[in-house]
Amino acid sequence: MADRDPKAAKRAERQVVTLLLVSILASVGGVVGFLFIPVGTTLLDVRLSTIALGVGLGLGMLGIGLAAVHWSKTLMSNTEYVEQRKPAASSPEVREQAVTMLETGVAEAGIARRPVLKGALVGAAALAPLPFVVPLVGELSPSWDTRKFRYTAWGDVPEGTGGRLPDGTMGRRLATDPDNRLIRAADVTNGSAFQVIPHGISDQEHYLEEKAKAVVFMTRIDPSELNVSPERRDWSYDGIVAYSKVCTHVGCPVALYEQQTHHLLCPCHQSTFDLANEAKVVFGPANRALPQLPITVDTEGYLVARSDFHETVGPSFWERERMDENR
Repeated sequence: MADRDPKAAKRAERQVVTLLLVSILASVGGVVGFLFIPVGTTLLDVRLSTIALGVGLGLGMLGIGLAAVHWSKTLMSNTEYVEQRKPAASSPEVREQAVTMLETGVAEAGIARRPVLKGALVGAAALAPLPFVVPLVGELSPSWDTRKFRYTAWGDVPEGTGGRLPDGTMGRRLATDPDNRLIRAADVTNGSAFQVIPHGISDQEHYLEEKAKAVVFMTRIDPSELNVSPERRDWSYDGIVAYSKVCTHVGCPVALYEQQTHHLLCPCHQSTFDLANEAKVVFGPANRALPQLPITVDTEGYLVARSDFHETVGPSFWERERMDENR
């Protein structure tokens, strides 16, 4: 219809511009949602930020795609041009004819005489990648400081969260997740599995980030089966061992425990750690053991962390070695 009726052509042009405007608004909305919805206070905030970014990116690309299809079907010529292929270069006359055909196609597409449509297309194409690019740039900015992974909440003992060690010092008590229940050594039987967090961590600022770094997997293994280096003799208590639950490959939570072999499996890429042998890697892409949390019992019989992890938790990265030397 657009080839024969100017009104239909104008209507189709407005429809294409509308689709491109939807793309522009969605892209801008995704970036605004990423920048202004706070992340880290509640799970709802995390979901809202992720949804805003995903919807913005999806609608931004979808708008351009639908506009391109609608443009090609309603505004562009449906004339088929066929050029016979020849084994050698075409003659100057044929090449001139091909150029004329291309110029005719551009002219019939209406790009030159439809500045609003052209501007909307350029704007949508320029803004559509922003919901993807802006978060990437933000994560690579100076605010992405890997030093935040040097220390966890286990090294802090806020009032009411610690227990007194036999030497008189204070350590952060271990608690079950998510009910924050204190744990006695007698509660941990052979082969049992506990997801452990620092006691009282939910009362801290940015507790979701702190919990993500400090979460621990704990179990009890027969002491005769433990292969422990001399410097770690006092890091466990009567066979009870605790290791970071954050995989050293890409940070997934390791949680699949096999009691007979004492192997702890990461469900993402199948990295496997031997808890009876200081959580060293026995299979998979992870290239270092899980950091161990030194634990003991306080004067009241509750399990307590002797100190923070002695190495940085989380995935390996290029400056980890230098960071660990500066602890």
